[in-house]
Amino acid sequence: MTDPAVSTASDGTRPAVAHRRAALTVIVITNLLLSLGFQLWRSLFNNFAVQELGVRADQMGVIQSIREIPGLLGFSVGLLALLLSEMRIAGLSVVLMGAGIVLTGRSASLPGLIASTLVMSVGFHFFMPSNSSAVLMLVDEDEAPRTLGRLGSLNALAALAGAGVVILALDALGFRPLFYAAGALLVVGGLVLLPWGRQPARPARARRRAPVRRRYWLYYTLEFLMGSRRHIFTTFAVFLLVQEHGVDAQTITVLFLVNNLIGTFLYQQFGKIIARFGERRVLTLNFMLLIFVFLGYAYVPLLPVLYVLFVADQLLFGFTIALQSYFQKIAVYPQEITPNLSLGQTINHVAGVTVPVVGGIVWETLGSRYTFLFGVGIVVLSLVAVQRMRAGRSVVPGLAVAGR
Repeated sequence: MTDPAVSTASDGTRPAVAHRRAALTVIVITNLLLSLGFQLWRSLFNNFAVQELGVRADQMGVIQSIREIPGLLGFSVGLLALLLSEMRIAGLSVVLMGAGIVLTGRSASLPGLIASTLVMSVGFHFFMPSNSSAVLMLVDEDEAPRTLGRLGSLNALAALAGAGVVILALDALGFRPLFYAAGALLVVGGLVLLPWGRQPARPARARRRAPVRRRYWLYYTLEFLMGSRRHIFTTFAVFLLVQEHGVDAQTITVLFLVNNLIGTFLYQQFGKIIARFGERRVLTLNFMLLIFVFLGYAYVPLLPVLYVLFVADQLLFGFTIALQSYFQKIAVYPQEITPNLSLGQTINHVAGVTVPVVGGIVWETLGSRYTFLFGVGIVVLSLVAVQRMRAGRSVVPGLAVAGR
């Protein structure tokens, strides 16, 4: 991945440029590890839960709700960043996520599955804000959408490899050995990268006031609505395919493979699109298309159509990087990036803890259609909210360049 810091380093010295390049390299590798492991986990999880443990829709809602509890602790990443670099937090998160995937393979009951999912989720949710913060503090705001887009493409490529492993090896090895292998890879890889988990000097964290600002209210609101929309679809779309249509794990994996194959080429284009047209226009189109995706899952019984809608939703989710670049533009001080991205994750996962449970209850009492109609309502609210988005330049020039 091209180092954008080369053109933005304030002192122009070779050591600073080399240091940023090394930091971006470590960021790329940790992202690749996490994307590969997470893809394998989510490709197998629903089929593993239903076929081997007999999990129902309401139980799946509870599992996914508990999985999002660590997201409520996202604000603590900002506190950890006072002691460790964001990159080192990300490396430790990869290790913890790998341990959770290994434990998933050992699960023999619903409580065991819940416990392993919780461990995996702590690693995953601590990785996301620390990784995003590390990237945003290494690159200029003009380069942020493009850099995040390139990283998304590389992540899709790693996920593509994970999907390929499932397709080729599931019949021969079964669910559990694949969980063991993926988890071990993340644990070992994360430990190997930890000594290199340093990044260029960050802005001083001398400000002691809480970083929560009225100026950021729209960012917080959109994080909550995006969390609600995401957890309706990620919890119940695959579950609908598995439980009501009998779709097997290989087919689910092929869908993820198609997503990642397309994403490998398109995600970096998403960053360019956001940089050209702006966050508000991009997210407006995103939510308009999502309305049709949720209506399709509510009313269309044809599997080929559901497959297309599944891929469409996953691709549209790639545009959520617009919310991160939006916050970078409205942030008042650079040292407020990490705590507010972490807080945004916490707000996002307030929805993650409640929405899967509510959706599961609605599914069991009224039917799957109404769960997805609930999702339509959430997307409509998001569409209305995003019209308030106005993002000019950040208050502090060169906000995202570490050390300025």
